[in-house]
Amino acid sequence: MTEPHWDDHADWWQREFTDGVDPEYVEQIIPLALEHLEGMERVLDVGTGEGQIARAATSELGASVVGLDPTVSQVVVAAERGGGPVYGLAGSDALPVADESIDAVVVCLVFEHVDTLDASLAEVARVLRPGGRFLLFLNHPLLQTPDSGMIVDHMIEPPETYWRIGPYLPEAITVEEVQKGVSVRFVHRPMSRYINGLIDAGMALVKMVEPAPPPGFVAKAGEYEHDVVRTTPRLLLLVAERSMEPRAMGTIGAT
Repeated sequence: MTEPHWDDHADWWQREFTDGVDPEYVEQIIPLALEHLEGMERVLDVGTGEGQIARAATSELGASVVGLDPTVSQVVVAAERGGGPVYGLAGSDALPVADESIDAVVVCLVFEHVDTLDASLAEVARVLRPGGRFLLFLNHPLLQTPDSGMIVDHMIEPPETYWRIGPYLPEAITVEEVQKGVSVRFVHRPMSRYINGLIDAGMALVKMVEPAPPPGFVAKAGEYEHDVVRTTPRLLLLVAERSMEPRAMGTIGAT
């Protein structure tokens, strides 16, 4: 479920990352989602926020989309912005969706904020039809680890610029002030934790995408003019498919 601060900071998210103002969503995340949702008729967007991916899948692909989010203020704004999807309140670990009823599930920049990873992955697998597709977008677990970032070492001549990677293997919870007065809770996990979680839930990884930061983001962020940072991905996309083999289905959230 959501942490209380998400309702407190929903307006920050809507202002800074939605409605076309964020180049990473406009130039990278939404196009990647649409590419891998092509041909999917019934789509579930878990952690939909104010619904920008859900709206794009509806308008661009003609999909029937349900967007779920545990944050009341996000769902209210999503409904106000309309665009065709149906929205509801739910956490990722208890989806009010019937077994094997969905062609594709999208989870975008959500699982790095929740504690219930295994239960959430099990719910994704439960609602997907056999052969259904799962799109998992993450802040890159290796290269965007807490305490990672660009370093300019002036102790040597000429100065050396490199990308520092913070502690990667230990799972850790951090609270980062992403903007003055806005603190966000992150749960860091190594990449193997996500991939093994997919496997344990009955899904198979079929594609991994590590895109470079998009041009619009580079243009807005001065530090990204350096090649070290421009060639360091901020985003990871894992595309998985649910096994065709029958499996025991749970009843959580089934309708």
